[in-house]
Amino acid sequence: MNLRQDLSLILEKESQQHGDIIQMDFLDSYQNLTIKTMMMMKWLADHCPNASYAMKVDSDIFVNVFYLIQRLRSSPRVGFITGSVIRDGIPRRDPSSKWYLSKELYLEDSFPPYVSGAGYVFSTDLAARISWASRFVRVIPLEDVYVGLCLRVLGVRPVYAYSLPRFRNLFEVRKLEYDRCTFARLIIVNRFKPSELLQMWQDFSEGQADC
Repeated sequence: MNLRQDLSLILEKESQQHGDIIQMDFLDSYQNLTIKTMMMMKWLADHCPNASYAMKVDSDIFVNVFYLIQRLRSSPRVGFITGSVIRDGIPRRDPSSKWYLSKELYLEDSFPPYVSGAGYVFSTDLAARISWASRFVRVIPLEDVYVGLCLRVLGVRPVYAYSLPRFRNLFEVRKLEYDRCTFARLIIVNRFKPSELLQMWQDFSEGQADC
């Protein structure tokens, strides 16, 4: 039995035990993140039409579910997407760059506003609408930019999530050293190993209410 077969068996066991895996037929690679994201949108539109919100988040992200729910209580439930909004993005034309984008794929010299793919939250009505808009947008390998291009077709502007009075970004895309009370005032924090996330969550879930 080879490694791929071993992995398939492990995934099948996980799915049977927890029912938390959706597997689709494509190579899960960085270049295919746009395909992965659009499949996610279609699945949400087909299977979760009554949900109020959905969240796309990378596997190395700490998510403060408590603060997220608190913020969403006063958020719009239609045509809404929030995260770390990038308003000055430009395509990288250097072929050696991980984020290289040729003029053949994308002719414009700048991107419309988009939310960082590290983690963002959106009202689930947007899943079907983004899927529809994707028919008019040429696929590029930068999935977060691609979602932004679809949002432009729809006339939807992403909302920057911040706290007052310092306008702190609540979707922190930098890595920070873990501090329970600092993290209690953020929705996501980036770049942690699975073992770190487990350890942090144990401490955070037990003590965040005291911050």
